[in-house]
Amino acid sequence: MSTAMWWFIGVACAELALAAGLLRTRSQESGAWTAGAEPPPQALALLRGGRRAAITVALVALHQRGAVAAGRKRTIRANGGPGRTRDPVQLGVHGALHRALALRALALRPEARRAVDALHGELGRAGLLRPPARLRAARVLLACVPLTVAAGLLVSWAPQGRGGGYGGAGPVVPLVVALLLVLLAVALLRLPPATRAARQLLAGLRERHPMPAHRREVTDGRLVQLYVALYGDPALAMFLPRFSRDGGLLDRPREADENRPPPEPGGRTGHAAP
Repeated sequence: MSTAMWWFIGVACAELALAAGLLRTRSQESGAWTAGAEPPPQALALLRGGRRAAITVALVALHQRGAVAAGRKRTIRANGGPGRTRDPVQLGVHGALHRALALRALALRPEARRAVDALHGELGRAGLLRPPARLRAARVLLACVPLTVAAGLLVSWAPQGRGGGYGGAGPVVPLVVALLLVLLAVALLRLPPATRAARQLLAGLRERHPMPAHRREVTDGRLVQLYVALYGDPALAMFLPRFSRDGGLLDRPREADENRPPPEPGGRTGHAAP
């Protein structure tokens, strides 16, 4: 194996170092969230499950006030004004419902996207989410690492001259180093957008708020939003079975139907959100 392989290994190391720098996040502001206050349910849902989860929690809050309802063919429709709320995500989601929409289509509406993107920015400045542009750039660099290593192997093992043969004796050390670089790149590619601080925050909240055995144990509408933010489909199926099923909010509606939660009076939780 020729010494050229070490040059390619050096390039791969540089790509890894740049990507690691882009993935590193620190709190850039001394806001309430970085001081230990709990983010709102929509923000927690965004940390756990991304844009769709955040919009789902916003719909739960709007449904608790009667502002949205399940439409036909597993869609969501507006059902009056948004009510007394100043939450930007809830207002953006409600403003996007000019007609009945499926959850996937609703998540793509400009009004909803802008509201969730603004929330994403707040979480990024608080050190809880990696900025999207930096995350994309890091993933491009990490995807280049295996390509760089493969190019080095091709160049190093290419036949040398007319006599055939291969450059060098093919030492084990550069091969091991190259393999470690590729494995490290793959591991970094698997990092979620949420930072370690965000994962610790979610774990702590789940420890303090375990899923109740029955929905009658919860009498606060905001707690319903919190459970949906932290647990997703299981909480939806427990607290809002009819609305989540008919509105297409469940990722696995058939499995939720098999659980057969108790019917929801009037299609709502009966608990007004604060």
